[in-house]
Amino acid sequence: MMQAFLMAAHDEGDENSKVVRVWVKQVRDLAYDVEDSLQDFAVRLEKQPWWRILLKDRRQVAKQMKGLRANVEDVSQRNMRYHLIKGSAGSNPYSTDGQSAITGAMTMSSTEDARRQREKAKAHLVQLIRKMDDRLRVIAVWGTSTDVGETSVIKRAFEDLKKHNRFDCHAWIKVMCPFNSVEFMRSIIRQFYINLLQDPVENMDAQVLRGMGMKKENDVVDEFKSYLNEKSYLIVIDGMSTTEEWDQIKPCFPNNKRGSRIIVSTKQVEVASLCAGPQNVAPEHKQLSIDQNTLYAFFEKGSQDGDSTEAGSSSTNSTTTASHILVNNKMLTRMETTLAAFKEFQLIGREKEKSEIIQLITNGDGRQFEVISVCGMGGLGKTTVVRDVYQSQELRGKFEKCACVTIMRPFNCDELLENLAGQFGYEDVADMIRHLEGKKCLIVLDDLSSMREWDAIIPHFTALETSSRIIVTTRVEDIAKHCSKKRKNIYKLQGLELNDAHDLFIQKVFDKTTDLDEQYPELVEQTNIILKKCKGLPLAIVTIGGFLANQPKTALEWKKLNEHISAAELQMNPELEAIITVLNKSYDGLPYHLKSCFLYLSIFPEDYNIKLKRLLRRWIAEGYPGVVRNKSTEEVAESYFMDLISRSMLLPSQRSICDGKRIGSCQVHDLIREIGISKSMEGNLVLRLEEGCSLNTQGTARHLAVSSNWERDQGAFESIVDMSRVRSITVFGEWEPFFLSDKMRLLRVLDLEDTTGLVNHHLEHIGKLLHLRYLSLRGCESICHLPDTLGNLRQLDTLDIRGTSIVMLPQTIIKLQKLQHLHAGFPTKGNYLCTRHLLHTYGFNQLDACTSLCCGAATPCIMMDKDYGGVVLPGGARKLKSLHTIRGVHVAYGDAVIQEIGRLSGLRKLGVMGINEKNDVKFCSAISNLSRLESLSVQSDKGCLDDITSPPKNLRSLKLEGRLGVLPEWIKKLQNLVKLKLSFTTSSQVEQDAAMEVLGHLPNLSILRLSGCLFKAGELHFQKDAFRSIVVFDVEGLGGIKSVNFDQGAMPELEQLKVTDACKRGGIGFFGLDILPSIKEVLLSVHFKMDRAGTELEREARLKEQFRTQLARNPKKPILKME
Repeated sequence: MMQAFLMAAHDEGDENSKVVRVWVKQVRDLAYDVEDSLQDFAVRLEKQPWWRILLKDRRQVAKQMKGLRANVEDVSQRNMRYHLIKGSAGSNPYSTDGQSAITGAMTMSSTEDARRQREKAKAHLVQLIRKMDDRLRVIAVWGTSTDVGETSVIKRAFEDLKKHNRFDCHAWIKVMCPFNSVEFMRSIIRQFYINLLQDPVENMDAQVLRGMGMKKENDVVDEFKSYLNEKSYLIVIDGMSTTEEWDQIKPCFPNNKRGSRIIVSTKQVEVASLCAGPQNVAPEHKQLSIDQNTLYAFFEKGSQDGDSTEAGSSSTNSTTTASHILVNNKMLTRMETTLAAFKEFQLIGREKEKSEIIQLITNGDGRQFEVISVCGMGGLGKTTVVRDVYQSQELRGKFEKCACVTIMRPFNCDELLENLAGQFGYEDVADMIRHLEGKKCLIVLDDLSSMREWDAIIPHFTALETSSRIIVTTRVEDIAKHCSKKRKNIYKLQGLELNDAHDLFIQKVFDKTTDLDEQYPELVEQTNIILKKCKGLPLAIVTIGGFLANQPKTALEWKKLNEHISAAELQMNPELEAIITVLNKSYDGLPYHLKSCFLYLSIFPEDYNIKLKRLLRRWIAEGYPGVVRNKSTEEVAESYFMDLISRSMLLPSQRSICDGKRIGSCQVHDLIREIGISKSMEGNLVLRLEEGCSLNTQGTARHLAVSSNWERDQGAFESIVDMSRVRSITVFGEWEPFFLSDKMRLLRVLDLEDTTGLVNHHLEHIGKLLHLRYLSLRGCESICHLPDTLGNLRQLDTLDIRGTSIVMLPQTIIKLQKLQHLHAGFPTKGNYLCTRHLLHTYGFNQLDACTSLCCGAATPCIMMDKDYGGVVLPGGARKLKSLHTIRGVHVAYGDAVIQEIGRLSGLRKLGVMGINEKNDVKFCSAISNLSRLESLSVQSDKGCLDDITSPPKNLRSLKLEGRLGVLPEWIKKLQNLVKLKLSFTTSSQVEQDAAMEVLGHLPNLSILRLSGCLFKAGELHFQKDAFRSIVVFDVEGLGGIKSVNFDQGAMPELEQLKVTDACKRGGIGFFGLDILPSIKEVLLSVHFKMDRAGTELEREARLKEQFRTQLARNPKKPILKME
């Protein structure tokens, strides 16, 4: 029920109210407490039979539940008392009569308040018009009402100025469709004439105007301009719907330097912005009113009178309701976003993107209707780029009808269609649909936020001519895919490259090209820090650059800004607030279930590379993935991750290696991360202990993250952290024993990956953490032993001990009936298991060192001197029925463990080493029994895998290390295989061609890695129509090969080629790179021995030049990266 209330508050958007935010926070904390209590009770009940629980414990549970019930009732009463959530029980406690009386009083008060608001708005508009300036000024008024031009604000301002004879001539003109410039002028002349008839002194001008109205068309234009050239005039142009109309109207009015003014009213914020000033200069704007008919005035920079007080900043009547202000703020959100986007007026670094989008529009199939979707995170400048495309010379004259609309919030399809009808020049929607049939149109729909919106809009345009185009901008990639059925029509806008970002920043700060190294060398370091934080986001670059343009050009001043680029600081600075306004919209648009997942990411440090699997397993341990029919929790969690990627809240890491179509790791944009930190602290979700954090920091957070730069102060830690409520601990850097406490009874996640200073005895009491679901000691090399109390962790789901020195698992691990993922394996090179090394390098005490040596002596892989070893499973491993994943297990000494693994029928992923001639038959038999296996990694001796007769049909990933000899026959049966890494040997060209034919016809193979293969034929040849699904091809140390040839049509989907150690053994030549049709990136890694550096450097240079030459001829212009 509490979750339902939280979701209701989210769906209604009520969380934006300060009162509701406080209440939501209380409900969320209470929900956590109830969940913790129930979970704790369930764990204790599971640990021992009910009849054995002491009476004292039962009373304690009952008392706790009674207290929680009282808290729940108290919070519920608060909701009913203050009517916080609409539709909740007791939300309408008043009688009908009483409610009517209150409603009547509020209506009268609201009417009076609205009148005052209109008067203030009129005063602000009059003030703008009266600005003492001789030049012709255009003031464009945009608003959220259904008829902006008829609002009393503009009308009253017009009449007020007319009454006081501020201008010689006055006219109020409504734009008619289709536009006719001569008729437009005649309408103005008629109004001038009527106005003059009311004043007998002006009869001379009246006669001139009367005669002018009777002239022929050509004469009317000349005489009209000549007449206005001698007058000061005030013209209101009502109902402007397109920039094309303004382009025709503007030349009618001469700039006679008599202080004339033109007021343009429009329902299009883009039109208002473009009418108000030069095309390449973003206009100023001012809020005129904040009632239901919110108005903004746009005007050219420098034309404001210096009075910065806005109507919206004035205090309003206290009876203005919070809900009314909230609705008003929602209407303005898109307005603020668009204004921020318009400030990115210079397309620095966007020429390529503009050209490519124009090509998508013009080069498509002329016989088919196309939808082009431009997607990307907020602040990238989607609106700016698409607007520039829409107005480009390249598209001028190619379409019969053009329209560009911004989708307003809340979405109203009827209003949007009426807006389009007005831009197209039709009376109503029905008239538009009738006349557009068969016409070639270009329509821009800016800021689409849901598939529902698209589904409501598109049925009205099915009759368009087949060569018509619709351009959609959206923040969500899934929406782009929904609109554009063809993948090639989805254009994902990326951040600016570093050089372009630097140029844009310099242009905003200095308003001209400036060489920082020569003119401001002291600013170079701070500039680099700013650009790093902005990470190519134009909105942030432009906003911060514009702010610094008015600040002293000193390193100290810029350093102050860098130290305060956080969400809270940006919100307090009016000049930088636009960044948070735009990015907050991305967070606010997240579904309820994704918000906690996103805020959880604030645990990780800035620029941290977050591995996908690590994140998913942690989300699952925290209980974030919901229950979805016919989907596992892993699939649900991964869908959440991909949704955040689609919404650009997460950025795929460039360091991740593509796994088919999956993303291996991600990062969070620095500014998006700042929003996550701010929101998570506000909701008491994450507590970050880092350099500079306050000792007064609220410590009731559920998740604790200890940064590497935080001073390890036990007293401060115990005073800040409420250990009884912590659900997860993540430590970066140095470990301290006081980070773990017996009070942390509710701990679910203990993530110590790559932590230093952790030794065996620090884990002695880990068995008391009964709620623990995720335990990672990955990379903690000094850990070589797990305590027997590990068996008490009955809730444990994931145990990751890769990169530790653990060689044997405790016998008690077989008690972990819920364990699903076991990851192990450790480096075995060197003397890391000698006593001196353990004592001095890892700070072991004598007991820990002895324990390590005892465990190490027992493991067979140490004696085998392998580079990488595996752990030994204890007897009884077959009892771990929930296991889905086992990685890094050594099976060389003892057949029993192989048989036990073969009985784990639920296994999806298996990684073993130590397969040899003594155990290969049993291992092959065990593999044939694991029908659900999807991933298999095996380290074996030559010929030890030939006896597999029935490989798992669902196998998607296969990694075979060691010398296989010839390619196993059973590989050709793996029709679902996506990823393959292997090394094998061929003795002849026939044998080699046969192996390549088998691999080349695996239908779903996307990633192929050949490492250490030995070929005798001398040439590796990839023929036409082979390897049709390969996306990534990785070759390393191919022995005996002198050339690799790609025929025309080979590997048609190949995007990434990675070549390692190609200079060894005389070097390898690569041919056909220029005809690979999909190649995007080539990674060339060359290593050589220093004693032969001269010869091998020559080979390296020749190889690099060979790659450069071929790739330069490839039409796809792939990137060459060298390591």
